[in-house]
Amino acid sequence: MKKKNIIILAVVAAIAIIGIIILVSGKKDTYKPQVVKTQRGLFEIIVTTTGELEAESNIRIEAPTGMRARNVRLGEIKIQDLIPEGTVVKKGDYVAMLDRTSADNSLKDLEDEYEALQGKFYRTLLDTSLTLKNLRDDIENQKFNIEEAKIAVEQSIYEPPATQRQYTNNLEKAQRSHEQALNNYDLKAEQAQATVNDVLIELNRKKRQLDELREVLSNFTIYAPNDGMVIYFRDWSGEKRRIGSSISGWDLVVATLPDLSNMLSKTYVNEIDISKVKPGQPVRMGVDAFPEKSYTGVVKEVSNIGEQLRNADAKVFEVIIKVDGEDEILRPAMTTSNKIITASIDSAVFIPSEAIFIRDSITYVYKTCGVRQVVVKGPSNENHTVIEQGLKEGEDLYLSLPQNPSRFKWQGEELIPVIKSRLKEEAEAAKKKAEQQKGRGQGQGQGQRRMNMVPGGTPPAGMTPGSGAGQQGSGVQQPKAQ
Repeated sequence: MKKKNIIILAVVAAIAIIGIIILVSGKKDTYKPQVVKTQRGLFEIIVTTTGELEAESNIRIEAPTGMRARNVRLGEIKIQDLIPEGTVVKKGDYVAMLDRTSADNSLKDLEDEYEALQGKFYRTLLDTSLTLKNLRDDIENQKFNIEEAKIAVEQSIYEPPATQRQYTNNLEKAQRSHEQALNNYDLKAEQAQATVNDVLIELNRKKRQLDELREVLSNFTIYAPNDGMVIYFRDWSGEKRRIGSSISGWDLVVATLPDLSNMLSKTYVNEIDISKVKPGQPVRMGVDAFPEKSYTGVVKEVSNIGEQLRNADAKVFEVIIKVDGEDEILRPAMTTSNKIITASIDSAVFIPSEAIFIRDSITYVYKTCGVRQVVVKGPSNENHTVIEQGLKEGEDLYLSLPQNPSRFKWQGEELIPVIKSRLKEEAEAAKKKAEQQKGRGQGQGQGQRRMNMVPGGTPPAGMTPGSGAGQQGSGVQQPKAQ
């Protein structure tokens, strides 16, 4: 009985093993790589970015321009009240109110200073009048002294000569004292007038400051300068000005009234792709708020200087895109998806980039007819690569590695020198460009990094040779080495 059970178990185990082998063999035999065809048509190289709509021109709603006047000394002023963003206003409608607290304190200080200067001015006038009055009295006394000296001289004709001479000397002294008193009075009068003028100038300057500050305070309630939709203004840091934000004499803008008939999309392109973007290139656009709509535009401006955005490590360059036409539903600050067409090739043969394999910098594809075809690559975009030599339209290729790839025969070895020559030229061009960048003071390290980013240039350490840095920039999957 036991022997019979053992035999049954052995037979079941053998059947199970045979079934597993058949199942595994069946799965292996049913594996079929996906097949794609080479295509011919318009091939576009696209840089995709996300942007934000803004009006091409704006009317600025500003705080009183007197805040930047020389005689008005105001620091930062907070926005006390501001109507909601998107409010449609007419010319003269209320928009905002500025906080008067610090300005009122400055006004009170100026008023106190002005009153003190007024008192100083009146005291100076009194002091001047008193001083000059004393001088005039002294001059009158000098006149009496002269008259008395003259009388003494006239009566001294019967006196001895020495006495007569003494009276004559006294008369001359009295006359000189009178002349000195007159000269001293003129000088004191000029000095007093200068002192009064100094105080008066200071008083008038303080009066102008007071008048200008009062004028500024009277305009702390801000009204719309024109009809339009109120859009909050973004300051240099990118933050929108709201209730509680501060403004100063250097930047008076509280909000804007954009011209919605001419819109722009402001976007940023990374430093790897910026060399591809030029003014005048066409753009296909979409607006996230209206996914069913599509728009077109054109690159208007490309910044020459990179910048580093907050919370980002890579340098980016600002690109301004002009939106074609007019659509009343478009509003500032809406998010846009921009596809900048940096280049296009008519009647190009192209294939999915995943179908390209590489070995020792030689690029090739697997044809379904059992051929391993050497190909010369051209430009790439996000998903496809142009094949300049080696393939024709309509040929069937394996998208992934086929079974038993060693059975595929090589064809197109005559294209290998073309590939190597092109790689050498691209490496030399990349090296030359890196040296030029270094010569402009950007540093050897940055120059080397940029050389590695040149499309088709010498690959950096650790990258499969021949993969092309341009594919990195456009998001193309790296070819597989087999």
